[in-house]
Amino acid sequence: MKRFEYLEARTVRQVISMLQRYGENARIVAGSTDFLVRWRAGVWNPGHVINIQRVAGLGRITYSSRNGLRIGVLVTVQALEQHPMVRRRYPALAAAAASFAGVQVRNLATVGGNICNASPSGDTIPALLVFGAECRIAGPDGDRWVALDQFFTGPGQTVLRNDELLAEVRVPPPPSNTGSHYIKHSPRGAMDIATVGVASLVSLDGRRGPCSEARIALGAVAPTPVRAYSAEDILRGHDLSQELIQAAADSARDGVQPISDIRGSAEHRKEIVGVLTRRTLEQALNSAASGPLTFEDQRRLTVQAAF
Repeated sequence: MKRFEYLEARTVRQVISMLQRYGENARIVAGSTDFLVRWRAGVWNPGHVINIQRVAGLGRITYSSRNGLRIGVLVTVQALEQHPMVRRRYPALAAAAASFAGVQVRNLATVGGNICNASPSGDTIPALLVFGAECRIAGPDGDRWVALDQFFTGPGQTVLRNDELLAEVRVPPPPSNTGSHYIKHSPRGAMDIATVGVASLVSLDGRRGPCSEARIALGAVAPTPVRAYSAEDILRGHDLSQELIQAAADSARDGVQPISDIRGSAEHRKEIVGVLTRRTLEQALNSAASGPLTFEDQRRLTVQAAF
């Protein structure tokens, strides 16, 4: 293991200044749940480690009906799961947070770290994608906004420059008559990395009306988390039937080209995409038509579906 210089920042300006000084030889840490593992394995060997845990203003999570959800980069996964408005308005995101590792890790790991790690199997990312999340990126020239679906460029790679910091994630308020759900399949459930993760969102034009919006996001089946755009197009503008939902699930399955690895074969992953897409769409539709499910119901359905 290579030695590094440990630094602490108290303001965003200090973080940016340090990044400008040390460039690609620096790495930002907060919860350090990913960093410690990869540093000990020799995968990450930075010369300078910048701890941002004490930077003011980055640990808040707020909600308003006008601006939606605002998640600071230092908000822990556990705080996200427990937030009452996340559970009420963004149930797929709450379910994704609940499936993240164990409670000890969730109390340390941050939402920003999960995003910036840019793992194709990141648990919170598919749910954030279906809700249309945007990233506020702080840099030497001020802030810029990037849609989350444009944030990832490859496994472990993002649009962040060496002198930039992900500061906040903003998630718009979902429309009325919207339901969402997330299911993760992994060999050991919450304590393991996802073999496949699927989040779905359905909005209806009235409780019993046609589908006005549909979004499906898939994790661990491509170099980055991806939207199943062709599958979504099958649903928009139509009254949703079991046949139509199955057609969308088949489209999502046929549209991915996953790899085989220790957690599952490519063929297995493709089949799981189809199954979980159907199940998440069914639950999202049920919630949109009958009103939001309680978080406890969401967790029960997730456990039952994650075979």
